[in-house]
Amino acid sequence: MTTTTEPVGVLLRRWRERRRRSQLDVSLAAELSTRHLSCIETGRANPSRDMIRRLCDELDVPLRERNAFYLAAGFAPVHAERAFADLGAARSAVEAVLTGHEPNPALAVNVRWELLAANRAMELFLGDVAEELTRPPFNVLKATLHPKGLAGRIRNLAQWRAHVLRRVRRQLERTSAAGLAELLAELEGYPAPEGGVGAASADGPAYDLVVPLRLSSEHGELALLYTTTVFGSPRDVTLDEIAIETFFPADPGTAALMRAVACETSSSRPSIA
Repeated sequence: MTTTTEPVGVLLRRWRERRRRSQLDVSLAAELSTRHLSCIETGRANPSRDMIRRLCDELDVPLRERNAFYLAAGFAPVHAERAFADLGAARSAVEAVLTGHEPNPALAVNVRWELLAANRAMELFLGDVAEELTRPPFNVLKATLHPKGLAGRIRNLAQWRAHVLRRVRRQLERTSAAGLAELLAELEGYPAPEGGVGAASADGPAYDLVVPLRLSSEHGELALLYTTTVFGSPRDVTLDEIAIETFFPADPGTAALMRAVACETSSSRPSIA
């Protein structure tokens, strides 16, 4: 359950400033006067439940933080938080995406990058991660950048590490999610690579659209692109924080390799590493 000891006006002003919005801009978009908004921020007025909803919609406040708004204003939280196993049709949708994406890797994570579910292809990549990194909750980014994780097999580690750190910084700025600052500090503390491919130009014309994740394997080098999928219009806190990461081959060689490995694992589960 979300708890807060800060006034609702303090929370509102913080999120407005986080979004770099003026009082005039927000008041016009949320259909209230600038004076009323100023009174809410300074504690001279208390917003209604509907006003909180409108302001949070306009400022794109995550559902977990919206519950803090309601509590601070003296209302009961609006958004429930269920376990992933209890998400019903939404969980089935996640599992359908993961399964349907094979033979390519896919996984679902929460806002702190803790693994919720993965397909068989993704499990192959995670199979040789050190045991100390696999203890619950399994953190995908730690397993990726830690020296005992996938870092030793990432051919463009300098480039990929920089990309991951930028992404977590942006996520922290956007969501202010608990645990993200600590995760970012830990990732930044891992040894930085001394060499490797660090510039996009080094990838050549084959990878001039996006930055690929390039992994060494016993079968050769893999090049993977990724996309991120989130649920539209979630009302549950857990669902609001779920992201599905799906990986695609960046070249024909990787596509052929993934198909071949999928055929091999129909009867066994060898590791790609």
